[in-house]
Amino acid sequence: MFKSKALKIFIPVLCITFIAAFAKHRLIDNKQLPQSHLYAKQMDETSGLVASGLNTGIYYAHNDSGDTSRFFAITPDGKLKTTIYYTGDKAERLGVRDCEDIAVGPGPLKGKSYVYIGDIGDNGSKRKYITVYRAEESPSWGKDSLAHATPVSLNLKYPDGPKDAEAMTIDPVEKLLYIITKRSDSVGVYTSPLKFKANDTITLTLRGRLFFKGLKPFKWITAADISADGLQILLKSYEKVYYWRRTAGQPVWKTLKSMPQELPYKQEKQGESVAFTPDGKGYYTTSEGVYAPIYYYKTPGN
Repeated sequence: MFKSKALKIFIPVLCITFIAAFAKHRLIDNKQLPQSHLYAKQMDETSGLVASGLNTGIYYAHNDSGDTSRFFAITPDGKLKTTIYYTGDKAERLGVRDCEDIAVGPGPLKGKSYVYIGDIGDNGSKRKYITVYRAEESPSWGKDSLAHATPVSLNLKYPDGPKDAEAMTIDPVEKLLYIITKRSDSVGVYTSPLKFKANDTITLTLRGRLFFKGLKPFKWITAADISADGLQILLKSYEKVYYWRRTAGQPVWKTLKSMPQELPYKQEKQGESVAFTPDGKGYYTTSEGVYAPIYYYKTPGN
């Protein structure tokens, strides 16, 4: 009798569970189908993504370690328009060692837009310095199939020893370069002024540490972006996207110390890229891998 009553309760509960799971898959998960995918086979380890500040409908992306000193101008749906080569470090066999993120922002000339390529990866935490390359954007990027850039380099040192990092972004308001480290239980937030001369070596300023719940390596921070107006901030781990809305006049590093909002994110194979749209109303993510999917999401309030 007891088993019979138990079965009468268990079977309906089981059915409801399956129905709920199916509904979630159809109504929620399917809303996070890929927007598109990367079309170029040479983009096989995409590790950074950012919207152009000059060319409408263009985003810049680059590969992880193992690639040469180059980055790509692509459309939001992943079509390759221009491959941009630049001169890196002659001491490095490929010109760069481990590029992990890319940013767009102001630079030395007022009214100009610049691309910053972050050769900041350091898996073994052994590099004496990391390097960021800055190049002025060109109107030809996104139009010509091949282009060349002549960047200036900035060498950066951590005040507390070498670190591995994959997240770099630009604050256009205070004109600061931000690097957020990756692997420690609490990650470091470091800044450097955007005003520098070619081949300068600068010691980064530690602004604080951030703790994110979760298990390693899933909680490791892999990407960052600040919206073009400087009011919204994204940090991305392998499994989550974190969002902050900046209060006017507050430094980004202080904003990051407040509780973030977790935004929608479909976990990718090895997601290491996040980028706001130029208007800040949405963001894209993509990952390493040939023909990796591209996902689009709306930011809060849009």
